[in-house]
Amino acid sequence: MTTDQLSVTFAALADPTRRAILARLARGGEATVNELAEPFPFTVQAVSKHLKVLEHAGLITRGRTAQLRPSRLHGEPLREVDAWLEQYRGTWEGRLDRLAQHLHDIQRKADDE
Repeated sequence: MTTDQLSVTFAALADPTRRAILARLARGGEATVNELAEPFPFTVQAVSKHLKVLEHAGLITRGRTAQLRPSRLHGEPLREVDAWLEQYRGTWEGRLDRLAQHLHDIQRKADDE
């Protein structure tokens, strides 16, 4: 059984620790596992496991500099997520616009009373 790339990406993004790691890499470029582990209350080994999931999903790449393996963000899977979401964006924006108009109408009626 094979899993499509979008499913692998969403599975990797489902964890808040992995999302935080991606946010850190987006802000600061490359980082080692020790640097990425600093803000978390768990071990470097636990962060390393999260990095393996992110790497498997193609969301990060890991280099090799001497004995360090700095991680860096790889955006292609996120572009695929954005493209998938785009097909729903118009629908939801339209619904939110109608909701905003409805709330505006209710408020206007309340102000008139």
